[in-house]
Amino acid sequence: MNSKVTMVLRIILGLILIIFGANKFAGFMPAPELSEAANNFWSALSTGYIFPLIGAIEVVAGLLLVIKKWVPFALILFAPIALNFMFFHLVLAPSSIGPAALAAILTIILIYANWDKYKALFD
Repeated sequence: MNSKVTMVLRIILGLILIIFGANKFAGFMPAPELSEAANNFWSALSTGYIFPLIGAIEVVAGLLLVIKKWVPFALILFAPIALNFMFFHLVLAPSSIGPAALAAILTIILIYANWDKYKALFD
């Protein structure tokens, strides 16, 4: 894959992760309207340690992507979170799936672009 395209996608994903991760601490973006089930799930995450942990992982992975340090590690670190975001939106809040889908697609593209770094995991 073209290195300039990969660089742009990496920086876009990194900035998305930094912004949405920081939002979990500061709450500067309004929460979308959610169904009762989605709201209950969201409230459960917000009351414990999971929400800050997810935010911290997003910020760390985003910073690693932006500064191009340990990119394959950052992608693997964020991949389960991206998968969970997709499932949350597919099942509980399909109307606001856009950002989650974008993050998941960018993660998949960047994992594919760095696939040579992951080959040793599958030997």
